[in-house]
Amino acid sequence: MQAADPACPGVVEPSTPSLYELSKRVLDVVASAALLCGLAPVFAVCALAIRLDSAGPVFFRQQRVGRCGKLFTILKFRSMRADADAGPHRAYVVAFIQGQAPRHQSAEGAVYKLVDDPRITRVGRWLRRTSLDELPQLWNVLRGDMSLVGPRPPIPYEIEHYQPAQLQRLAVVPGLTGLWQISARSTSTFEAMVVLDLEYIRRRSLGLDLRILLGTIPAVLRARGAH
Repeated sequence: MQAADPACPGVVEPSTPSLYELSKRVLDVVASAALLCGLAPVFAVCALAIRLDSAGPVFFRQQRVGRCGKLFTILKFRSMRADADAGPHRAYVVAFIQGQAPRHQSAEGAVYKLVDDPRITRVGRWLRRTSLDELPQLWNVLRGDMSLVGPRPPIPYEIEHYQPAQLQRLAVVPGLTGLWQISARSTSTFEAMVVLDLEYIRRRSLGLDLRILLGTIPAVLRARGAH
């Protein structure tokens, strides 16, 4: 049975066994901590490359919307010039939600990244192509802002254009990867993304999470699924 969560106006809280929630959180903490430690040399190489390539900070910080509309700061390796204008990207995201964005404007499987964006640095292109720019989000997973699996966290100005049903994406903790990222339909519309996100929320289980995580590996190798 599902019920409205008073802490989440307009969002229906999915009924999920507490054992699943506990198991999911344990998986998130153990996996993110292990990856942060094991990938420390990769972090160091990426940070050095960013520093040598362009002026500005190593990390890119941006507000995103988490479960029940709670704001948090997402962490990525910086892939754009430090003085990049956010206007073109905002225009694209709004057009994508409204179904008006040309298919070629978006990187394959990526809602938040434009193809051939002149604001991207040389190292940034490599980071995005390999999805290494997403690695710092493991810190968000460890903190509990995000999970390994779940709907991708929207940008605040994105949800201004959501329909009521689309707000259901906010019913669970957002994730690094999900059904949409590994789906063959991942280059389609915003509506298709929402359908898959809601399908995940209805079906979610530890087994499904593990299948999505395993499916993300070939998706990344095909340069797909990164946001």
